[in-house]
Amino acid sequence: MTTTSSLPADPAAPATAAAPAAHRRRTSFEAAARGRGALLGIAGFWLASRAAMLWMLVNDFFSSNLVRVEVTATYHNWYDVLSTWTLPQHDIMWQYPPAAAAVFLSPDLLPFLTYFQAFVALTVLCDGVVLLGLVRAARRSDGSMAGALLWLVALPMMMATPFARYDIQVTLLAVFALLALRSRPRAGGVVAGIGAMVKVWPLLTLLGTPRGRSTRDALVAAVLSCAALLAVFAALFSDTLGFLGNQGDRGVQVESLGGSVLMAARFLDLWPGWIDFQYGAFEYIGPYVPDIARASLALTLAGFLLLLLWRVRANHWTSATPFDAALCAIMVFTVTSRVISPQYMIWLLGLAAVCLTSRNTTQRPVAWLLLAANALTTLIFPVWYADILATSALGTALLCVRNGLLLYATVWSVVRLWKATVLPRRAADAGTATV
Repeated sequence: MTTTSSLPADPAAPATAAAPAAHRRRTSFEAAARGRGALLGIAGFWLASRAAMLWMLVNDFFSSNLVRVEVTATYHNWYDVLSTWTLPQHDIMWQYPPAAAAVFLSPDLLPFLTYFQAFVALTVLCDGVVLLGLVRAARRSDGSMAGALLWLVALPMMMATPFARYDIQVTLLAVFALLALRSRPRAGGVVAGIGAMVKVWPLLTLLGTPRGRSTRDALVAAVLSCAALLAVFAALFSDTLGFLGNQGDRGVQVESLGGSVLMAARFLDLWPGWIDFQYGAFEYIGPYVPDIARASLALTLAGFLLLLLWRVRANHWTSATPFDAALCAIMVFTVTSRVISPQYMIWLLGLAAVCLTSRNTTQRPVAWLLLAANALTTLIFPVWYADILATSALGTALLCVRNGLLLYATVWSVVRLWKATVLPRRAADAGTATV
């Protein structure tokens, strides 16, 4: 078996030679997308679409008051507690690592605005920085503007939700960790470690780093940055790991994969349970719910073991493999989770956009499936969320189709990643001999 310790600068693309016409079309599209006029168009669309999202947020568009309350009530209440150098561990909705406190305190950077205005302004700024990072990544030798375009278009599809959550900030850390890994593994590891101390999942961006020095440098940097942040916040706050208990007590959220099973059973009068609001989300209560929760955890563990097996078996890396592995990992952990909140789509879309910045990605069709799932997610919340809670025919169909699509996309992502990287030894050896 042969392995690589660093990514090839410009991997060969034999499929290009087999399809010169298609290659010329892609090349001309990329050239046009990187031109001055196209960049001005991207900037104009970003300004217009984000202005529309802000208008939706403040004008009760499709009950956006339910979206706003996350910042005006929950985050603001946490800010009041955090300002006293205390973590809100008494609040069962506090389920985040200690560095998340920095995000909720960040509106202090704009003291001339209200808390809500400052938080939203910083979130919009982070959105713009993500887009700039994706545009810059497209300028690499194997780069593509498709990632920037996906992020540009996909976020407004969620209407007001992205600007009233802190998931764009977390996605920013994950995106820049991945983009840095290619040439600066230590820097990528540091950013991934910071992301892990804000919302855990960005640490999975390190899964696809090539074997050898790149992986060692990234992992050591991530561990050191996690340890340093944990030490800082332990000195500033007490009970910095108390969030683990609140997270562990969560049940089966209505919008999760297991929740859609219970919803279908409830719609067909096969299950007598009900819905209640707890731990910051609507969850199912009743018989078999603990079994569904345990099954979700078992699926998550199985997914983790499958990813570890892929890591051991993989013997072929391209410049896009770290991106593809990160998206695949987050999809596995999201779909098998007991909770799939609407804002989780921001994570998936951000990582899909990073994949599309490389022409070597295996995840292009998966990214477009995620775009479709994103549209269905917006219909679920906030457009027809009342139907979801009422277990109507429309709500049940929407949720089952969306979750079925996410499950299919996840399986397809794993299959495509596996086929592209886990090569027969003879094929890997032959490929190495030709380099």
